[in-house]
Amino acid sequence: MAARAPLVALKGVGKTFATGVAALAGLDLEVREGEFLSLLGPSGCGKSTALRMIAGLAAPSSGALEWRGGARPEVGFVFQEPTLMPWASVWNNVFLPLRLRGVARTAAAPAVDKALALVGLAGFARAFPRELSGGMKMRVSIARALALRPALLLMDEPFAALDEITRLKLNNDLLALKAELGTTVVFVTHSVFESVYLSTRIAVFAARPGRVTATIDVDGPAARGDEFRLSPQYAECCRRASAALDAAMEASP
Repeated sequence: MAARAPLVALKGVGKTFATGVAALAGLDLEVREGEFLSLLGPSGCGKSTALRMIAGLAAPSSGALEWRGGARPEVGFVFQEPTLMPWASVWNNVFLPLRLRGVARTAAAPAVDKALALVGLAGFARAFPRELSGGMKMRVSIARALALRPALLLMDEPFAALDEITRLKLNNDLLALKAELGTTVVFVTHSVFESVYLSTRIAVFAARPGRVTATIDVDGPAARGDEFRLSPQYAECCRRASAALDAAMEASP
């Protein structure tokens, strides 16, 4: 049986900003349905720009994005900062994308309640962002992205600002969500250890201009935890990813 076409393919994509800065050039990248793909690279290598293009928030200067079936599916986006409305309750923050689609509160309630339950915040629907920890705010942001049940979840370094303990917990929770929902995930990070722990595949970026210099398949178990983090398999994959990242950084001017 022939392999299915990727969910989206970026072909020869370039992005040059009005300032003349070339963020991306000749970027070739495929996102395969059901995978957890991490975009790994140093700051300023165009990872977030590529993510925004996939989301439809930016247009390429050259090249093309080719979607299977010819149309972008439902996409959820989780930014590096939670970007919550401080005056609105947790429930209303998660309701926002449905409200913007014209969905009434009563019709949206099951989806909002389900999204909050998925991230472990069912008991905080009436709370306000000022009452939440940093990790809880990020959970609200993830719930908001899940409210529309997207086929593709895009995450732009969502855990970078969190402490290590919270970050590790949210890594595990994200994998549990992925297993339950089956959503395709594209995750931007500059952490080798996080990329290996979370991913089924890693695309390593070089900078100025951004492009993919290596891809690494992570042949780890579907269910991951401390046992995987302590395994020789994990250590070897981290070594390969680190070597690829070092080579990518040497390739950058």
